[in-house]
Amino acid sequence: MATSLDLSPRYRVLLAGVFSQILCIGVARFAYTPLLPVMQQQTWLSDAQGGWLAALNYAGYMLGALVAASMHSIRLKDTLYRITLLLAVVSTAGMALAESFWLWAAMRFVAGFSSSGAMLLASGLILHWLIGHRQRGELGIHFAGLGIGILVAALAVELMLRLALDWQAQWWGFAALAAALLVPAWRWLPRPETPLAGAADSAARESTPPTRTFMRLMLAAYFCAGYGYVISATFIVTIVEREPLLAGAGNWAFALVGLAAAPTVMLWDLVARRIGYLGALITAMAVQVVGILLPALTSSLAGVLLSAVLYGGTFLGCVSLVLTMAGRLYPQSPARLMGRMTLAYGLAQIAAPALTGMLAEATGHYGLGLWLAGGFVALGALLLAWLRRVDRTAQRLDAEATLSPAG
Repeated sequence: MATSLDLSPRYRVLLAGVFSQILCIGVARFAYTPLLPVMQQQTWLSDAQGGWLAALNYAGYMLGALVAASMHSIRLKDTLYRITLLLAVVSTAGMALAESFWLWAAMRFVAGFSSSGAMLLASGLILHWLIGHRQRGELGIHFAGLGIGILVAALAVELMLRLALDWQAQWWGFAALAAALLVPAWRWLPRPETPLAGAADSAARESTPPTRTFMRLMLAAYFCAGYGYVISATFIVTIVEREPLLAGAGNWAFALVGLAAAPTVMLWDLVARRIGYLGALITAMAVQVVGILLPALTSSLAGVLLSAVLYGGTFLGCVSLVLTMAGRLYPQSPARLMGRMTLAYGLAQIAAPALTGMLAEATGHYGLGLWLAGGFVALGALLLAWLRRVDRTAQRLDAEATLSPAG
């Protein structure tokens, strides 16, 4: 079918995923990060309240992820995906309606729910389309949209600040951008076709459920990864802006996170081919510890920018590696494992921002919160190292990764 853009059906579908990531995560979720210090300067919003709003966002994401994982009908998943696109626009506009904590809390929760559409529903629908049309089942372009979304959010806030727009006008600006992104995210992803008969039986035959040891240690390690991820994702701009010598660099640091995050899916896939999935995940988490702790160790611009690169270059890699492992264990239905994994990741993302916000309000800085986050990620890496040594499922996954063809 001809369109105004001369794109193959494959790339239209993949770009629909990119636009859904920019809309549901870059705008609906991550616009809050660079706008948090602006809202704190221009309203009564405190550190603790900012942390609670972030926690409610992740509570919404966890609910959306669990709903998505419980669905078995591909058509219902498609319907929910389109609902989440609309919710992303509504929740972004809702942030601008009034200066009310409870309104903001409701909108952050709804925005979190909508972000599950881009992360989980869109990825599944795109894979379904690619496999159904005998295309390569690769999601690198789709997940690159998350990094692009962070970059867009950071640059948009920087531009609107230069135009002297207040916090409310900036949210309206993001709402207009969200409405524009909705169109390709909705139109370029076709409605799913009826699954082939017998697919469920095939999935059951091909699935190789993990051992109990694998699940227990992976859930604990993924909880630790979620705790470390959310602190920088929520507070990095605020942390940078509060350093007297770095005032004005917060949005640029956040933009650098997005630039570093965009290619990480492909990069960490290459690392996994060399040292296995668990080896790559351990390496990514070890590097992320350094990225999280740098702002607590130095207030230099070079240190903060290096922190942004290390953090941005690892957090999405961790998620993509876990998604890949879920796909290996349950080839036709990775959501069976991701539902439980998302619960662990999501619980950390609810608890961590609220606790960090309260610690920052009590101490006057985010140093303690950063050290706690770095400690959790380090613990997660140690748990994975132990898992890699003692569990046969982990050893088999690493062997599959290193023996798989490079193409």
